[in-house]
Amino acid sequence: CSFCSACPARGALPGKMKTILSSRTLDVPDTVEVTVNCRVVTVKGPRGELSKSFKHQRVDLQLIEGEKGKQILVEKWFGKTKQLASLRTIISHINNMFGGVLQGYRYKMRSVYAHFPINCTIEKAPHRIEIRNFLGEKRPRIVNMLEGVTIKRDKDVKDQYILEGNDIENVSRSCSLIYTACLVKKKDIRKFLDGMYVSEKGLIQDGV
Repeated sequence: CSFCSACPARGALPGKMKTILSSRTLDVPDTVEVTVNCRVVTVKGPRGELSKSFKHQRVDLQLIEGEKGKQILVEKWFGKTKQLASLRTIISHINNMFGGVLQGYRYKMRSVYAHFPINCTIEKAPHRIEIRNFLGEKRPRIVNMLEGVTIKRDKDVKDQYILEGNDIENVSRSCSLIYTACLVKKKDIRKFLDGMYVSEKGLIQDGV
């Protein structure tokens, strides 16, 4: 039966436990300058500056002096299990910002076609790509890169394009915009595999 307020078994229902205090820390590299103000993290490094707001998360975010140098401390009070997962997410976002200002991110995309060759031209310096002749269509597909992202043609590999930037989110989203611009509509996608696909991704200085 559904437990009512007078049912003696009501007290036997399992309750959701809350952890009083959970925290995670992240070491700050020596060549990176970090400022934390009102849950807005700003990172400065050799390649530039990135800033990200975490005001949508109810956490304590501060910069502390640890045993091995500066650290970023993220704390969550009285959080449930799923809420505590946001601590690792915030740490991962900040760690990606460190990688961006230190090394930068590089994604590689290749155009795949069976019959109609896909013609791509890069316009307005390296910030816009125009895709033509996709499945023989006359309509050009124009994709603008997001802020801080550049695109260029790979000189060594045919039909390969390189996207670079400091913000991993903008680089990956720019790849997604190119991919979605070349989706096959009203055809069997198991047979029509034409499009632009991500082939490699990683840090610039890692040689990806």
